[in-house]
Amino acid sequence: MINTDEYWRVIVYVIPIVEILIGGYCLYRLAKPFMENRRGTFLVGVSYSLTMLIFYMTPLPFDSFMPCGAGVFAAFLVMCRIDRENYGQKVFLSVTFFALRGFTFSMAEILYDRLYDFAADTDFMAAHPNLSPGLYMGVCVFYLLLGFGLTALGIWCILKSYAYKHERMSKKELLVLVIPSAMGAVGYEIIWSYRIFYVMEERKMSVFYDTLSLLYYTVAVMAIVAVIVLYQSIKAGQEEKLQNELLSVQIENAKRHMEQVENLYQNIVSVKHDMTNHIITLERLYAGNKTKEARAYSNELKAALLKPAGRMKSGNPVTDVILQEMQMEADRRQIHFETDFHYPQSLNVNAFDMSVILNNALQNALEYADKLEGAFVSVLSYRRNNAYMIEVRNSFTGSLKWDTQGELPMTSKEKTGGSKAGRVHGYGLSNIRRVALKYAGDIAIDVREGVFCLSILLMLEP
Repeated sequence: MINTDEYWRVIVYVIPIVEILIGGYCLYRLAKPFMENRRGTFLVGVSYSLTMLIFYMTPLPFDSFMPCGAGVFAAFLVMCRIDRENYGQKVFLSVTFFALRGFTFSMAEILYDRLYDFAADTDFMAAHPNLSPGLYMGVCVFYLLLGFGLTALGIWCILKSYAYKHERMSKKELLVLVIPSAMGAVGYEIIWSYRIFYVMEERKMSVFYDTLSLLYYTVAVMAIVAVIVLYQSIKAGQEEKLQNELLSVQIENAKRHMEQVENLYQNIVSVKHDMTNHIITLERLYAGNKTKEARAYSNELKAALLKPAGRMKSGNPVTDVILQEMQMEADRRQIHFETDFHYPQSLNVNAFDMSVILNNALQNALEYADKLEGAFVSVLSYRRNNAYMIEVRNSFTGSLKWDTQGELPMTSKEKTGGSKAGRVHGYGLSNIRRVALKYAGDIAIDVREGVFCLSILLMLEP
C-alpha cells in the first residue's frame, strides 16, 4: 500500500509530465492548419513534448524559459523539415505559442495557488489533514484543466482570426506579428521572477501582485489576438483592392472586346456595301472571257470577306473575339488550341459574364500549359436541358495545393507590384465562381493524368 509520502511524490512527479503533454497537443493544434503536410504535423507536438521531458528528467537546475524555449525550437525545426517553405510563418507560430503557453499556464497557476490556499485554510481541512493529498490532487487537476482551457481558447481565437493561413509571410509582417508575443514574454519572465522572489522572501503571495499579474497576462493574450485580427483585416483590405483591380481589368477587356466587335462588323458592312460593285466587276470579267482574272479577283474578294469575319463561330461576337485572341496567344506560345464552344441561346446570360469566365479560364490555362512539351488547351460547351456546362482543359504537371477554407487551389502568381509575398488565391477562379453562383451554378476542378480540367456549370432559364 502506498504511504502518504510516496503518494505526494507521485503527484508532484506526474503533474508536470501531464502539463508537458498538454502543451505538445496544443502546439500541434496551433500548427496543423498552417501546414501543407498535415499528416506529419503531430510530430511537431511530439518533438516539443520529448524535448521538454528530457529537460524535466535532467537533474540540473534550469530556468523555466530554457526547457520551454528548447521545446519550441525543436518543434520549429520539425515544422521546417516537414514543410520546407514559409519559414517566417513558422517563426511566428513558435514565438506566439511560447508566449501564449507562458501566459495561460501562469494565469492557471496563480488561480490554482489561490484556490489551494483558500481550501487548505478551511476548518474542514484542519479537521481532516489526511485529505490533504486529495485536495492537492484536485487543485492540480483544476490547474491542468484551466491551463489547457485557456491555451485552447487562445489558440481558437488565433486560428479563427488568422484567415490567410497559407499566405507567405514577409519579414516586415513577421516583425509586426511577433512583437506583442516577444515583448509579452519578456514581461512575463520579469513578473514571474519577482513573484517567485516575493514568495521565497515573504513565505506568502500578495493578492494585489497576483491580481496585477493576471491582468497583465490577460491583456498580453488579448494584444496578441488583436494584432492578428488587425493584420488580417489589413490583408483582407488588400485582397479586396486587388480583386477590384482585377475586376477593372476585366471591364477594360470587355470594353476592348466590344470595340473590336464594332470594328469587325464595320469592316463587314463596308465589304457588303461594295458587294454590288464587286459582282458587276466579276460579271464583266466573265463576259469578256477573262476567266483567269475573274478567278483571281474572286479569291481576293473571298479573302476580304473571311478576314473580318474571323475563324471563330461561337454564336456571339464578344466570345468570338475572345476565342480569336486566345487562339493567337496560343499560337504565339506554340500551344495547341482547340475549341468547341457555343454561346448559350438564353436571354438571361450576359455577354460580360461570359467574357469573365472565358478570359480568366483561358488565361490561366495558357499560363499553366506554357513551356510544357506537347502542351494543349481546349474549351468546349454543351447543354442538357437547363444545365449549361463549360469545360476548359489544359496540360498540367505537378500537384495542386488547396485552400481548405475557400476550396480553391492556390497559385504562386506574384502579387501586384511584383512582390513575392507568396501564395494567394487564384483570383481568376474566384471571379469565375462568383459568376457561376450568379446563375445558380458552381465550378469543379479535377486533375488527372497530366490534365487540369475546370468545369463551370450555369443554370439557364428554360
